[in-house]
Amino acid sequence: MANKIYTKTGDKGRTALFGGSRVSKDDLRIEAYGTVDELNSFLGFLSDHLEEGETKTYLISIQSLLFNIGSILATDPEKPELKMQFEASYAQSLEEKIDEMQKELAPLKNFILPGGHKIVSLCHILRTVSRRAERRIVSLAKLSDIDQSILIYLNRLSDFFFVLGRWMAKELEIQEVKWNA
Repeated sequence: MANKIYTKTGDKGRTALFGGSRVSKDDLRIEAYGTVDELNSFLGFLSDHLEEGETKTYLISIQSLLFNIGSILATDPEKPELKMQFEASYAQSLEEKIDEMQKELAPLKNFILPGGHKIVSLCHILRTVSRRAERRIVSLAKLSDIDQSILIYLNRLSDFFFVLGRWMAKELEIQEVKWNA
């Protein structure tokens, strides 16, 4: 018989970290990696709307890194030997991709509103969920040692999604929605 997906061990509002210790399901650590998981799910949704190609492949590589971040955050802080490493070079890769896309874009002279096309809107959802994940991890970092490379990566990732939204609007020949104050 196959293993069941439900264990019933979380029925009283507690869950296990990688390494064995149990914490409340509303613990900051759970909030942090849960938000990263939400971000990863939205990224999969965006990827499902794209044709096969370089952009989709790059987004799937980001999904793997987000899974790594989730794994790191889900690891019991009392068991650092179990933690994966997260490389500072990952943020550098995002910066290079942002610079590459921005070369094709007109300079930004107005604030733009999310929208205009479902793919552009998804990029903006990803931007805002990235920011929320970053905020959750900043809160956690006040209580627990968090690899600074993760925070830097998430900060760049929200910038990446903003630029990706603009770049996708250009690729799809969609007019950006300018904010008129």
